[in-house]
Amino acid sequence: MTQDDYPQDQPAIRTMAMPADTNPSGDIFGGWLMSQMDLAAGNVAARRARGRCATVAVDSFSFHLPVKVGDEVSVFARILREGRSSMQLHVEAWRRSRDGAETQKVTQATFVFVALDEAGRPRALPAAS
Repeated sequence: MTQDDYPQDQPAIRTMAMPADTNPSGDIFGGWLMSQMDLAAGNVAARRARGRCATVAVDSFSFHLPVKVGDEVSVFARILREGRSSMQLHVEAWRRSRDGAETQKVTQATFVFVALDEAGRPRALPAAS
């Protein structure tokens, strides 16, 4: 992944990795990063569905580089496909050291969300606007 591959759109989430998010080796837990990606994808899915959504599947996490304490983490999410009630999203997480300018992709995955009604049952996505 090179600087040229960095997404040009706005991140769905941008946060900073903190000491409480580390494993005993001092690297950020993969689970913390996965949760940030789920939050970002859920934000994009809820905006598209105009309401409640749930994660129903995640596919092929592959961690390329570690995230360190103090790194700025930017998470990008975009919808790849839509079904009647579901959305498949491509999600990427990028890191930038606190005192640097270089960005690096640390992981990516595919998330599937389903739009839900008030009772928690799948509902049709509204017409795209």
